[in-house]
Amino acid sequence: MDSRLLEILVCPLCKGPLLHRPSRHELVCSPCRLAYPVRDGIPVMMETEARRLAEDENP
Repeated sequence: MDSRLLEILVCPLCKGPLLHRPSRHELVCSPCRLAYPVRDGIPVMMETEARRLAEDENP
């Protein structure tokens, strides 16, 4: 993913910063405990497409 894009993207729910997990192809919001998928290099920033992090999973 383009680092400039990562600088401006925020969580659509809380407007917080996102952590890029390239190995899992996702952007993670720690406060919301949601992981947004990145498909073909394009972040899918919809809550309905996000994966909820497991209780024992570190953001």
